[in-house]
Amino acid sequence: MKYVKLGTSGLEISAVSLGCMSYGDPGRGAHGWTMPEEQSRPFIRDALELGITMFDTANIYSLGHSEEIVGRALADFARRDEITLATKVHGVMRPGPNGGGLSRAHIMHEIDASLRRLGTDYVDLYQIHRWDPTVPIEETLEALHDIVKAGKARYIGASSMHAWQFSKAQYVAERNGWTPFISMQSQYNLLTREDERELHPLSVDQGVGLLPWSPLARGKLTRDWDSTTARVATDKFSQILYRQAEAEDRKIVEAVTSIAAARGVSRAQVALAWVMQRGVVSSPIVGATKRHHLDDAVAALDLSLSASEITQLEEHYTPHAQEGFS
Repeated sequence: MKYVKLGTSGLEISAVSLGCMSYGDPGRGAHGWTMPEEQSRPFIRDALELGITMFDTANIYSLGHSEEIVGRALADFARRDEITLATKVHGVMRPGPNGGGLSRAHIMHEIDASLRRLGTDYVDLYQIHRWDPTVPIEETLEALHDIVKAGKARYIGASSMHAWQFSKAQYVAERNGWTPFISMQSQYNLLTREDERELHPLSVDQGVGLLPWSPLARGKLTRDWDSTTARVATDKFSQILYRQAEAEDRKIVEAVTSIAAARGVSRAQVALAWVMQRGVVSSPIVGATKRHHLDDAVAALDLSLSASEITQLEEHYTPHAQEGFS
């Protein structure tokens, strides 16, 4: 395993992060394809054995059950100071007023609820899961700053927003002397590269580390284009992604397949190696529901793609509208 600083902060994390959305009671929340606790725990243990120290979850994943699983497993398999624990806030966790979003009321309630579920006094990285247009960003940032000052979070991060929104947030934090975001978690893979235009240069300028989610395009880059999985068949979010440029995307998947065959490695390793070789990326967030998912992610760290291979992977990309913000 390799370890990197998250942006220009002092926080050191593994160069592969384990995304924990797949771990949770399939009967809770909107993800019916998730794995119950007894099936989830071995992946968290195996990730630790491979040297992964960065674990990313969210309160909305299985309505808190993912946090419970992650918290119990990490307590059993690792010391708290050995790992970096990240969670998120924004999603609707209960009906009625202040049940979701980024108001001070919701944030203050949810940080305490997340800490209880995770079984810890603090999270290393507390992230806003989406932008909330109904709440002044000043209210959100002051609440997050107060959480840091209270010792409930060490750092804060953001996820999935336009560059102008992220720039505004960082400016407001600096102007008021509040804690700035040290990370940006956004969708980035060979099929979704729109953030290269503005968000990535902004993040580099601001010293912000990038934590790409869905670096394998929800598995589209790892299998034949027309194949499917149980998750794709039941995940409504997956069903709306990667529909804008299917002809070009198919060619990208074929390029991944060709390079993987020539190298004698998996398609996942090729697609992840491309993400990891982008200078702006700190640590891609990789989900794992099979052991080889973890092995491929770690192996990709040592797979160096040539300039001609990178050209082959990138040449068919076509611009399209940003997606994944909702």
